[in-house]
Amino acid sequence: MDLSCSVLVVTQENVAVNGSRRLSPQEIADILRDRIRSGDLKAGDRLPTQAELADEFGVERGTVRQALRALQEDGLLSNVSKGSPPRIAAPPAPAAGEPQPTMVGLAPRLTEAFAEPHARVDVVCHTAETLMLALSEPVRQIHEGSIRPESIDVRILVPSREINLAFPRLVEIGGEDDPVHQRWLAMRNAQIHVLRHNLLALRSTHGIDVHVTFRALPFTPPIKLYVLNREEVLLGYYVLAEREEEYESQTLEMYDALGSQSLLFSFEKRASQRDAAFVEESQKWFDALWETITTDLTLS
Repeated sequence: MDLSCSVLVVTQENVAVNGSRRLSPQEIADILRDRIRSGDLKAGDRLPTQAELADEFGVERGTVRQALRALQEDGLLSNVSKGSPPRIAAPPAPAAGEPQPTMVGLAPRLTEAFAEPHARVDVVCHTAETLMLALSEPVRQIHEGSIRPESIDVRILVPSREINLAFPRLVEIGGEDDPVHQRWLAMRNAQIHVLRHNLLALRSTHGIDVHVTFRALPFTPPIKLYVLNREEVLLGYYVLAEREEEYESQTLEMYDALGSQSLLFSFEKRASQRDAAFVEESQKWFDALWETITTDLTLS
């Protein structure tokens, strides 16, 4: 058996001063890729300097440069120059018409909507969790000065606390106390408070005319709907599944939907006559609900 094929060849070039094996450019690039994928490094974050990375990995700056070049070729870095460390690039825009999970697709569409002078967003959802998280990106860009709308008007329809929710609900319904409903209500109210606070804070910090209004639906919406500036509609289906959740020292077996994973389908007025009609009818549907059977939202 020829052992020479299975033995790692260690040369002076890939041995560190302390005798341990030096990382290759590819290995350093892979480590940084993992940090980007895990969220330790987010879009817009600036990388450490080449000197800092060289010190961290115990290699020469030339090795770091090769690793960064590989990341740049993969489209993971932006603002690559000799003057300053590069930044983590934003994810590439999806192909036209390609549906994306809500958590992925919503933030860039909201950012584009908020880039208009007068931003208007109408939403039908089950809770405000995904919307609350997705709005952090346009709010961040407003604080940075990248975008600056003159006004923001957000209207949100969520289920009323008074109804029996179609979901989430216990697999086996029994008893008067419904911990699943209590859990949902606590989450809904907390998310609404945070979302409203983050948006209204833009009034005092940037002088933007902000209005955030909520109303309560008398039914459980089977879909999530976002109407952006009356020009685009994003629609996703709540897909139910049986799952378990820990809540106040008990295990709840429930039927529920993970809204952040719902695929969003985009319809734009400019795309076609068919899409334009869908956007207009969606806006009419939302306005009709808002003005007729919905009620003031109670958070307490």
